[in-house]
Amino acid sequence: MDAKVALVVTSIAAPNAVLKQLASGSQDNGWHFIVIGDEKSPSDFQLDGCDFYSLQRQAELDFKFARSCPKRHYARKNIGYLLAWQAGRDLIVETDDDNIPRADFWGDRDRMQTVPVVSGAGWVNAYRYFSEANIWPRGLPLDEVRSPLPQAWEDLETADIDCPIQQGLADENPDVDAIYRLVLPLPQRFRCDRRVALTEGSWCPFNSQNTTWWSDAFPLLYLPAYCSFRMTDIWRSFVAQRIATANNWGILFHEPTVWQDRNEHDLMRDFEGEIPGYRHNRTIGKALGELTLEPGTDKLGENLQICYDKLVSLSVIEPQELDLLAAWLDDIAALSRPRNARFGC
Repeated sequence: MDAKVALVVTSIAAPNAVLKQLASGSQDNGWHFIVIGDEKSPSDFQLDGCDFYSLQRQAELDFKFARSCPKRHYARKNIGYLLAWQAGRDLIVETDDDNIPRADFWGDRDRMQTVPVVSGAGWVNAYRYFSEANIWPRGLPLDEVRSPLPQAWEDLETADIDCPIQQGLADENPDVDAIYRLVLPLPQRFRCDRRVALTEGSWCPFNSQNTTWWSDAFPLLYLPAYCSFRMTDIWRSFVAQRIATANNWGILFHEPTVWQDRNEHDLMRDFEGEIPGYRHNRTIGKALGELTLEPGTDKLGENLQICYDKLVSLSVIEPQELDLLAAWLDDIAALSRPRNARFGC
């Protein structure tokens, strides 16, 4: 893979051990490491190998989204995606400031995969393909956590699948919901010898903690702001999966390439923030699945609009989201124009 890669993180921390490892690895591998700050970020943030954007620096950008996005919100990570796109990167890899990269995190990534495929299976707990433990990803409907897999991994048919969105797992403290954390054991580790792709009719939430996006799918990176913090990347994943199926794309789940030393969390506060998901994730999946979407990378923006109109109509996302989405769509439209058209040359 000879791709230009951007690594995007949002953080309010001073340069900690993880950020230092990400910066060092980015320098060693020629990646562009972008960190998006917020109100609580240190004013004197300095880290070699890191392109840090304070709120002031974000405000100076020519992005409508940067001027419109609320502060103190994870959705400001969208600004990092826009910057990576503007810089002409082919791949965006995203993670968080408490995910410690392993050596293979920096390895080549292949969009085309020849892997076992799950199709038409409804809700699928993809974590169970990588673990014998009763563990499930944040965002899986609670009444599915004990559901059996549709087929054993060994029995799945293997196919060549185009996977421009790829979810890597995380060991030790993986992305599980607050209910799991309150009652079931951690740490947990996943198998490193298998992969699986989900295609049309199969749903599994994926997160923003160890995820790779190819440029064709960049518009689908959009993280909503006017919803629960604990649901922003999960509901993004449902929208992205629905639009991916319209383009015959698969979502790849692959072996862990990071391990998480989780930042301090209030688990009961996390639980509160996840209640909208516990209540509505199944409804969201059903509603998105019933939408009529057109295929084509030129239709991604239009399809995002259709999906978020539906989520607003379900009252799971606030109506202000549509103005913020419009700013994102305007920005990506500008970034998608040929350079001579943008600059009038």
